[in-house]
Amino acid sequence: MKLWQKNTKVSGSVETFTVGKDREMDLLLAPFDVLGSIAHVTMLAEVGLLTQEEAVLINKELRNIYRSIHDSLHEGVPGTFTIHEGVEDIHSQIEFMLTEKIGEAGKKIHSARSRNDQVLVDIKLFLRNEIRLLAEETEKLFRLLQEQSEKYKTHLLPGYTHLQLAMPSSFGLWFGAYAESLTDDMISLQAAYKIVNKNPLGSAAGYGSSFPINRTLTTQLLGFDDLNYNVVYAQMGRGKAERVTAMAMANIADTLSRMSMDMCLYLNQNFDFVSFPAELTTGSSIMPHKKNPDVFELIRSHANRIKALPNEIMMMTTNLPSGYHRDLQLLKEHLFPAFATLRQCLQMAQLMLSSIEIKTGIMQDTKYLYAFSVEEVNKLVLQGIPFRDAYKQVGMQIEEGKFKANAGQLQHTHEGSIGNLCNEQINAMMQQILTGFGFGKAEKAIQMLLED
Repeated sequence: MKLWQKNTKVSGSVETFTVGKDREMDLLLAPFDVLGSIAHVTMLAEVGLLTQEEAVLINKELRNIYRSIHDSLHEGVPGTFTIHEGVEDIHSQIEFMLTEKIGEAGKKIHSARSRNDQVLVDIKLFLRNEIRLLAEETEKLFRLLQEQSEKYKTHLLPGYTHLQLAMPSSFGLWFGAYAESLTDDMISLQAAYKIVNKNPLGSAAGYGSSFPINRTLTTQLLGFDDLNYNVVYAQMGRGKAERVTAMAMANIADTLSRMSMDMCLYLNQNFDFVSFPAELTTGSSIMPHKKNPDVFELIRSHANRIKALPNEIMMMTTNLPSGYHRDLQLLKEHLFPAFATLRQCLQMAQLMLSSIEIKTGIMQDTKYLYAFSVEEVNKLVLQGIPFRDAYKQVGMQIEEGKFKANAGQLQHTHEGSIGNLCNEQINAMMQQILTGFGFGKAEKAIQMLLED
C-alpha cells in the first residue's frame, strides 16, 4: 500500500531500490509518528477539520497503537509491531492499522499534512529523545570521572608532550580532564537539542497548507520549544538537524577516543600505569601472557567512525536545492544506529574505569627523574635567580648527569592544577548545562498527549 499510488504499478526493482533500508529505520520512528499524529488530530478537531467525536475515536486507537509499539520496542515482544509486507513506510502502516480498526475516520488523519512534514516531525521527536538518552549516559560517565579524580588525586604519573617525558601529572588531573571535556561536549549537545526542538509540523510538502491549521497548538502539544516558522526552511532543516546532532555526537566520541588511546598506552607494559581485572581484558591464542585492552580499542574505533558522521551527512546534502529530495532518506541509516553505538561506548567506558587499578609510586622510578626539572627551575626562581639563568643551571646539571630532584615536593596550588583540581567548579558547570536542556517540558507534554 502506497499513499501516493494511483493506477500505475511501480517496477519491483525501482521499489526495492528506493525503499532500501527505510522500513527498518522507520520502526525506530514508529512511536514518534503516533505522537505526531495524536497532536495533529487534536489540532484538526480544534480548527474544525475533524469532529470532536472523530478525534476522540482516532486518538484512542492511536494510543493503543502506541502501546503496542512501546511493548514491541522496549519489552522485546516478538512480532507485536511490524511494517507489513507491501506497506511502504511507517506512516502508511499506522494509517492502515487505524483505518482497519475504526473505518473511514482513519483516512482523515492525513488532512493538512504531507509525508514530508510527517517524517520531519518524527525525526525531530526521535532526535530529541535520543539526545536526552545520550545526555543522561554522558552525565553518568562524567560523575564517574569526577569520583575517580578525587579518589586518585594524589597518585602521580608522568605528563607527556610529543609523547616525550614532560612534567609531573596525576590521575586526579587525568580523570578530571576528561570530565571537563565532557562538559564542553554537552554544550554542543545542548545546542543540537535547541535546533532539533523546533516544530516543523504543518509545513506540509514545504509550502504550507490552505487549511486553517494551528501550528502553535501542535508545538505546545508536542512540547517543542518553538516553531520552525518558515515552511520552506522547515524542509531545508532536514539534514541540518541531523548534521548538527552528528557533530555533537562526534565531540563526545572524540573525548572517548582520546581517553581510550591513553588507556591503551597506560596498560602497555612499557608504561605500566594501570591494570584491569582479568575478566575485563582478553588474551591471545598463542601468547599466554597477554592481557589486551580490546574494549578500549573497540571504543576508539567506534568513536572514530562516529567522528566521520558529520562529514558523511554534509556530503550527502551537498548542493541540494531547497525542497525535499529522496537523498535525505539515506541520512537515517547512517545516523540512527550511531546513537546506540555511542551509548554503548559510554557504558563500556564506565564499566572499565570503575574497575581500574592504579599503580602507586610510578614517579619514583628513576626513568622519570627529568620530569621534575621544571620544578627545580622554579625553586631557583623563587630564590631570586632569573628564569633564564635557572633554566641554564638545571640544564647543565642534566647534561653533566648531576641532576637531582625531590619527587615528593610539588607546590601546585593554582586553579586546575595537581593541588587544586576544581572538580566542584567543573561539576557546577555540568549542572548548569544539564538544566539548560529543559528535558522536563518535553517529557510532560508527551505524558499529557498519551493520557486517555
